[in-house]
Order: sequence, then structure tokens, then C-alpha cells
Amino acid sequence: QAQLAESGGGLVQSGGSLRLSCRGSGFTLEYNTIGWFRQTPGKEREVVACISSSDSSTYYADSVKGRFTISRDNAKNTVYLQMNSLKPEDTAVYTCAVRGAFGPSIRAASYDYWGQGTQVTVSS
Repeated sequence: QAQLAESGGGLVQSGGSLRLSCRGSGFTLEYNTIGWFRQTPGKEREVVACISSSDSSTYYADSVKGRFTISRDNAKNTVYLQMNSLKPEDTAVYTCAVRGAFGPSIRAASYDYWGQGTQVTVSS
């Protein structure tokens, strides 16, 4: 059964860093576009970053550009989201997702498998 498991969330002070991990089982993440999304209560889920399967090209939301980095470790079947210079407005549940179709996408609806999410809280 295909599953995604996120880890690495927690409480951090403003300006701090966290690294989120998304480990896949039941499929090989290397062959898929992987996205990180975040959501806060009352708001729509928004894309944070994604990494393409074809050439590992990356996309970042403007709000995180220059602070967050998405990367893969194919040997560990894991995708990471390194988050630096965290701000209180980064507080959210972060979830990774796998897109079955070829090519990158920033649309949540185009992703097929989702993890359970991990809470990130940034205190001011």
C-alpha cells in the first residue's frame, strides 16, 4: 500500500530552522513530482514547493523563496523541505504529496497521494 510519512515538524522560534522529511513506501519518489503544501484553519491549502521527477527542477511559492529548499535523497526514498529564517506566518500543517501524472504542478488537486501532515509552529 502506497504511503507517505512526514516528520520533522515542531515548535521553533522566529528566525529558526526546521527540516521536514517525506518518506515514501510502496512507490519510488524519484519517479514522481513531489509537492509540499501547507494549510492553516480557515484557509485553503497552498503549495509551498515542488520538485519535478524529470529533471528535479523546483518551484517555490513567493512567500518562501530564498528561505526554503526542497530536495531529494533517492537512496532513502525521501524528499526534504529545509526551512530557514522561519516566520510566525509559516505556522501551518505541512503535508507532502505525490503527483502520479508526468510533470510538475502547483495545483493541489493534481496530486494523488497525500501524507498525514506535520505541524510547524513558529513563535514570535
